[in-house]
Amino acid sequence: MKKFRIPSVPPTTNKCIRFPNNVIEEVEKSIRGKDCTFSAFVVEAVKVALENLKEEEGK
Repeated sequence: MKKFRIPSVPPTTNKCIRFPNNVIEEVEKSIRGKDCTFSAFVVEAVKVALENLKEEEGK
């Protein structure tokens, strides 16, 4: 399983989604003081989740 790492800011396309307030607070707390945006954090988390799903399908 791939280890989650807080990414630096990649080139992105704007996409609007809604998050529960507690999730937003936890993400913002996790990236505070780091070279990472909320969007970059979410993109990396989704990439890892997709990779995990692929690994699960391969079992």
